[in-house]
Amino acid sequence: MSQPKPLVGVSACIIGQPVRFDGGHKRSHFVDDQLSQWVQLKPLCPEVGAGMTVPRPTVRLRKIGESVRIMDDKNNVDYSDAMHAFNERALPGLASLSGYVVCAKSPSCGMERVKVVQEDGKGAERNGRGLFTDALMKRYPLLPVEEDGRLNDPHLRENFVVRVLIYQELQQLMQQPSKAALLAFHQKHKLQILSHNQDGYRQMGRFVASLRNDQVEGAMQEYGQMLMDALKRPASRKGHTNVLQHIQGYFKKDIAGEERQHLHDTILAYRRGRLPLMAPLSIVQHLLTRFPKPYITGQSYLRPHPDSLALRCVL
Repeated sequence: MSQPKPLVGVSACIIGQPVRFDGGHKRSHFVDDQLSQWVQLKPLCPEVGAGMTVPRPTVRLRKIGESVRIMDDKNNVDYSDAMHAFNERALPGLASLSGYVVCAKSPSCGMERVKVVQEDGKGAERNGRGLFTDALMKRYPLLPVEEDGRLNDPHLRENFVVRVLIYQELQQLMQQPSKAALLAFHQKHKLQILSHNQDGYRQMGRFVASLRNDQVEGAMQEYGQMLMDALKRPASRKGHTNVLQHIQGYFKKDIAGEERQHLHDTILAYRRGRLPLMAPLSIVQHLLTRFPKPYITGQSYLRPHPDSLALRCVL
């Protein structure tokens, strides 16, 4: 049975809905045209949900005492209580999401570096987070969350898609956890984890091996936190090279001479930034058709996302 599409939340303006303060939008070509083919998008505009009109005066984050408020300074209107009430209504219904794309710099949706005006109005710091996104990330700490602008970076884009798809599987595992199911899940994703975070890979391996059958259910949240923390660090060229050389070792008795050297040279050319990741991976895929290796074939690392997204074809 095929895997259902992941449900991914998205700031409504990112898929072209005219809900911004000026009646416009911030449509993302990648999210609306490409990602939407592989996930089910759930659009939400917290500012409209909190009762703000379209169009509306600009709102911003303002430091008031120890709290950060969302304010319409021009008309001296504080929408903070309405935003918090919206969060209380909306967040319980988002438990089934496997990811979220938020609008950068927004006082409701921004994930990082959102402008916060100081209480005296004489300065501002870019150290805030939108009130909705802050509440979302605190309620669902394992949920992959990314900003629309950061998805223009091909490596952050791939990282987000990988996290969404693996988190969807983790959600299913958490519904019916068992030692056998956890071991199978962890084995499937071992090389993907290794490409992101070698220390996390080792820590998780020890953690899983130490669990007794009766401990698995109580340990799933901790395992999930380690997994998502490890994957949050984008896989580097060094990390991919480490995995590719690990895979190469499985063929040491099958290939020799020029063929072995060709794979070695292709991996190094990728490491030096001269070839995309798909170059050595294509050789590995070809070798697997000639010399099947069940452990390697079963790894999500080889195809962690749909090929049509072409996320591994960039340098």
